[in-house]
Parts: sequence; structure tokens; C-alpha cells
Amino acid sequence: MSRDSRAISKLLRHTAGERHLTMSTDGWTAITDVLRILELTRERLDVAVRENDKQRLQVDGERIRACQGHSLAGMPVTREALENSWERVHPEGLLWHGTTRAALPAIRQEGLKPGRRTHVHLAAAKDSRVGRRTSVEVLLGVDPGNLEVCRAPNGVLLTREVPPDAIVRCDAVH
Repeated sequence: MSRDSRAISKLLRHTAGERHLTMSTDGWTAITDVLRILELTRERLDVAVRENDKQRLQVDGERIRACQGHSLAGMPVTREALENSWERVHPEGLLWHGTTRAALPAIRQEGLKPGRRTHVHLAAAKDSRVGRRTSVEVLLGVDPGNLEVCRAPNGVLLTREVPPDAIVRCDAVH
């Protein structure tokens, strides 16, 4: 991911509030404001959006947003507004969440929580690049039966939390 892409993602997902970026509750903001705050040209922004490896950024005319992955603290986005802007889905197969071995004891006890983010990220396939961290050691299979699941424009599946009894598999990553 390019330096510009990282800077735009960070601004739109985590630091809009502290950088005084005006943003709607579902994450949209004016491209001109992003260009001014980050001192970018429109051409550099367009390249960063196009080449973002996880397709985290979404452009609609003269506005831009991060598809998902927002922090809760200090951000103007809300869970409800984000969910209303995403597609509600009803997956039939297992969904997958990557984590570390060190996190397993807490997950077995509490389930998957979003932490400082708005939602837990899930993927429809074990080999999905979208929604996957580089430090994944274990893939957890999640039964989506009783979960409210949404799909962001970049394909990441999201839910507010996953209770421990919905985690039905634990596969090591090789």
C-alpha cells in the first residue's frame, strides 16, 4: 500500500475528528477537504484509491469514504449509519476471522468484540485477502446463523460482535 493510500485510510478511518475533517455519520467527506488536509493532488488521491490493495476507499463523485474499519473514539461515524449504508446479507456457510494464538483464550471466553472499531471483520472464504491482517496465525470459523451481517462495498463482512458459541472452528494458518 502506498504512503498516500495509508495516509488517506488513516484520516478517513481513525483521525478525522482530531484533524477537524467534516464527515457524515456514514463516513463520507468532501474530496477537496481531504486534499487540503493531506496536501495531496486529486491525481495522487485517484492513484491511491485505485491501487489500494484492500479496496478500503470508495469514491462517489466529489466525495470519498473508507468502506469500513473505522475507529469509534474521536470519529463522527456511527455504527447505525454505517450499517444503513452497507448491504445486509444472510450468509449460509461459515464465515472466517483471522487472529493470533495469544488472543484465543479471551475470544473463547468473550467471543469476538470490535475493540476500538465499529465492527468485527469477517470474510466469506478462508483465503480472502480482504479483511485479513498480516499477523494471522489462526482462522476462526463463525456460524453466521444468528448474527446480523452486513457487506461493505469492498466485500468485507461485518457484524457488531460474535458470541463464543458462534465460533465453531479453529484452524491453524500454515
